[in-house]
Amino acid sequence: MPRVIITVPDQTPQPYRFQLDRQSVQLGRGSENDIAINCGSVSVKHAVMERISGGYQIRDLGSTNGTKLDGERLPVIPLHDGASVKLGDVSFDFSLTDEEKYELNREKPAKESKIIAEDPEPAEKKPARRPASSAAAPRPVATLASANPAQNFLSMLVFIIFAVLAFYIGLSIRHEKETHQSLLQSMSDKGKANEPAAPAPTDGEKTPE
Repeated sequence: MPRVIITVPDQTPQPYRFQLDRQSVQLGRGSENDIAINCGSVSVKHAVMERISGGYQIRDLGSTNGTKLDGERLPVIPLHDGASVKLGDVSFDFSLTDEEKYELNREKPAKESKIIAEDPEPAEKKPARRPASSAAAPRPVATLASANPAQNFLSMLVFIIFAVLAFYIGLSIRHEKETHQSLLQSMSDKGKANEPAAPAPTDGEKTPE
């Protein structure tokens, strides 16, 4: 079991032991803490010792005098075997047995080792690798000039037909607005007006009844 010794100045050190499965131990001057410390330099809720993967840490809870390691005030301090921390003026000493250290080390994830695949082909037989800058240039996209001439002619013809049709529709709409008569009807009437008149009948000819 992890061992914690709390030493208040001018008082007898108080040892505490905890199971490895204990997730947190709260320390402070208040009686509601797991470890109540009777010292004016310790805040009511001073710090909490927490179980983490592979070990423990002690985290300050915003105390007035802080939680310090080697005189330096830190918000979180990792705890290893033989660690000595100050809660205000109170000493907090942490220790582990060899069995506990072994169990905690088993929880730490092993560092992944890099695997380098060996190339069975000798270096002298390898083709020289082309640098990235010498990569093959992309093929140019075919332009309209390289298309089939028949297709070009057909496209042009369709374009002309649509253009003439659009022009005729626009002209018809404009003519109808101005004359209130369709363009085809106007062209038909104009054609009739331009037809030559029939010759007048002579005296010997009879007009058809």
